[in-house]
Amino acid sequence: MNLLRMSKPKLSGVLLSLCSVFFSCNDITFSKDIAPIIHQNCTPCHNPNGGAPFSLLTYHDVKKRAKMVAFVTQSRYMPPWPANPQYSHFINERVLSENDIQLIQDWYKSGSKSGDTSGLKTPDFPVYQSVLGKPDMVISLPPIAILPNQLDQFLTVKIPYQIDKERIVKAVEFIPGQKKVVHHFNGHYLGFNDLTNPFDGNRVASIESPNFVNEFAQLKLLNIDQTTPERIHSAVNYLPGSFGVKYPDGIGGFVLKKNGAFVGNDIHYGPSSKRLTDSSILYLYFTDKPIKRNTYELMLGTNGVSPIIPPLVVPPNKISNHVSEITIYNSISVLTINPHMHLIGKSFKAFAVKPNGDTIPLIEIPNWRFQWQYFYTFKKPVKIPKGSRIIVNASFDNTSANPNNPNKPPQMIAERLENGGASMRTTDEMLQFIITYMNYEDGDENISLEP
Repeated sequence: MNLLRMSKPKLSGVLLSLCSVFFSCNDITFSKDIAPIIHQNCTPCHNPNGGAPFSLLTYHDVKKRAKMVAFVTQSRYMPPWPANPQYSHFINERVLSENDIQLIQDWYKSGSKSGDTSGLKTPDFPVYQSVLGKPDMVISLPPIAILPNQLDQFLTVKIPYQIDKERIVKAVEFIPGQKKVVHHFNGHYLGFNDLTNPFDGNRVASIESPNFVNEFAQLKLLNIDQTTPERIHSAVNYLPGSFGVKYPDGIGGFVLKKNGAFVGNDIHYGPSSKRLTDSSILYLYFTDKPIKRNTYELMLGTNGVSPIIPPLVVPPNKISNHVSEITIYNSISVLTINPHMHLIGKSFKAFAVKPNGDTIPLIEIPNWRFQWQYFYTFKKPVKIPKGSRIIVNASFDNTSANPNNPNKPPQMIAERLENGGASMRTTDEMLQFIITYMNYEDGDENISLEP
């Protein structure tokens, strides 16, 4: 075999295999080689208090699933990180190197040896199930019945509270109770005046059709004098796979008044085959540092400020491509982005084009995975200068080859507009790109957003 005539990818694979031959796999152990990989990339979810269905915290946890771990890491199905790491980078990336993958393969094939685990430190994952640490305040949603009717459920939920003094909120995190059926939670904050009792009114209102016509009268969301309370849009959001984010001191946050409520302007439960009760909660994180930089939200596509071209209608047995773009007229510093599509999403790419024609890569997801929809936070704010165009390119696969297609045989799937908003049923479609940003200031590119 003439290795010099092989292509680089094949050569790389051969060299890794040769390493397995000439350097004994017997030297590879869990304690020395595998535990650091697993604890860094897997156990944040796979721990006794995490969102994954089983733990990978100890040697015995991993050993009994060694074959599966080897398979899902080699195929890059796990750890889930849909974004292309060759296109852009974010905090909390969980992407295994080729060397990591090969170590796991060799460890499994050589008998999954433990090594000396006596001095191995396992990460401590406390019961509060958050990557942000112990919360300063916990607010519970009311118990919500999920019906066994195999239909999507959309509700408006009021989550009231009272505290003895105003506080500055650094971050809010939604912790789902029934992780398998909670699809998303979009919440804003209402700060009532001192005379208003936030506990008046109902706690839950049904949305008869999945749109934004909410029964606010039932929830009593006005001040006692019928004035509109202070409102913070998108104070807390959740999608499967998302993690809470704290920005550096002085960036973002809001003042939590003594009387107030968080309002899930829509909480979406996916179809369930059995009756369940959801008891989700909110975690609040406080700070004594004043707010110096406000953050804002820009949404392209469905329910946003830019149209989808052509309109998001995908005929059966077709793969279609769609674009949405906007020109910005003030320089911004992008902090976090959230791509969003539903079941027949195939690929997603977003970038900005400067007035001089240069491209700013934002995110590329070559293979869309509906079950993993992160809020991606950049390692440092990304400056997009005024006059730039932000462009989203997405494709949708409405063929029988798409295993996530909800219809067999395929049927027409579209973005359905109802009563001023778009249907959020998983069997309908959406194309959104949500950007959290602040107005640009000199030096923003040097601010670290790392946790």
